[in-house]
Amino acid sequence: MSQRPRRPARPPWRDFWRVRRGLGSNLVEGLTFIHREYGDFVRTRLPLQLYFVADPACIEEILVKKAEVFRKDRTSRLLSRVVGNGLLVNEGDSWRRQRRLLQPAFHHRQLQSYAAVMVGAIERAAAAWQPGQVRNVHEDMMAVTLNIVAEALFGSDVSADAGHMGRIISDLMEEFGRILGLAARFQPPAWVPTTANRRLRASARKVDRVILGIIEARRQSQSDAGQDDLLSLLIRARDEDGSTMTAAQVRDEAVTLFLAGHETTALALTYSLYLLATHPECQARLADELHRVLGGRTPGLADLESLKYTDAVVLEAMRLYPPAWVMARQALTEVEIGPYRFPKGAEFVISPWVLHRDPKNFDDPEAFKPERWDGDLAHRLPRFAYFPFGGGPRVCIGNRFAMMEAKLVLAVAIQRFRFEATPETVLALLPSVTLRPRQGVRLRLTARDPDPAATDRPHP
Repeated sequence: MSQRPRRPARPPWRDFWRVRRGLGSNLVEGLTFIHREYGDFVRTRLPLQLYFVADPACIEEILVKKAEVFRKDRTSRLLSRVVGNGLLVNEGDSWRRQRRLLQPAFHHRQLQSYAAVMVGAIERAAAAWQPGQVRNVHEDMMAVTLNIVAEALFGSDVSADAGHMGRIISDLMEEFGRILGLAARFQPPAWVPTTANRRLRASARKVDRVILGIIEARRQSQSDAGQDDLLSLLIRARDEDGSTMTAAQVRDEAVTLFLAGHETTALALTYSLYLLATHPECQARLADELHRVLGGRTPGLADLESLKYTDAVVLEAMRLYPPAWVMARQALTEVEIGPYRFPKGAEFVISPWVLHRDPKNFDDPEAFKPERWDGDLAHRLPRFAYFPFGGGPRVCIGNRFAMMEAKLVLAVAIQRFRFEATPETVLALLPSVTLRPRQGVRLRLTARDPDPAATDRPHP
């Protein structure tokens, strides 16, 4: 019989309350502290089979090589009370079927049709901005990406409801922020009338009133064959056996795509603008690239290949502030990961925030350095040293959509305005399902000179 692999180390008893306080007061700082103090694979002393993993090779085992023996954790299953059984929380054969049905919506040809929608949304928003304004760019980016996903997903059907849906989603994120982490493991079943459960049910009903009505109207429409938005593709999608999605399945995927398609990209853009405002020399370099490649014209999909620094800015912003900042998996059977063996039910917490700021992976990891992505850094890193869109079979299906959206929106915004930090520019983080700015991000707008070299370079 082979020798039983040892368990990961865990913090000494003297540090129990120190770790517990860290996880309770600020989750991102708590996870960073655990990794810094105790290593890449740590077992908690709480009465749970709960492990913190920050080793890229072990993460690859969990997310890729042995993905079939894991499922989403309790926190993710709690999210299903609102988003239903969409790709974000679905499992097994049902997830694989839905993934196949959705994949055509994100093929390159289909993505091309979304580029004009993305550029149009930011141009309409920027037309209302005025030089000298101090704006909450998080609210602005949420509105822009909400309009993009509304038009790409639903055509023009929900343009009037976009603000309403945005408020519902913001309320949801706030609620999940209150019950995230260890607290989510002790939430009562959905039928128990707790305050949190009542709020989640109310939010789900609000979502359904908007989205189910739109789906039913589209199903009854005689003109759907000519529609090219995501909702029409969902309704028309057929599996290998010819079956289509039920109304409930379409609803679940529509809600999931609506949530993921606007929330995460808005955050990537918010943090990009914040970092550019607080690093004016990087903003000047970006403006130079946009001037050289675009010359003041509207960007298109074909331009993205030439916008290398724009790409690096978004990659670096998502490194420092990954919107999907934490994920977890629960073992369905006894499993070996690395040199360790774990029982059925063991839960593994994986944080891109921690990996993205690990000095073993990144030089000067706390610094904003878009230039670090020169020379194809993404392909030289260990596979799970940088993974803002997750990884393995469950890598975000919309990652290309999101990157295209972020770069096009950023290109238009930086061509129009210079974004500057003010005394009001304070970044406080709210770790919820996504990593949100607790009180928004306020930046001052200055009109940009057509030649950025004239006014945008930092003064000596």
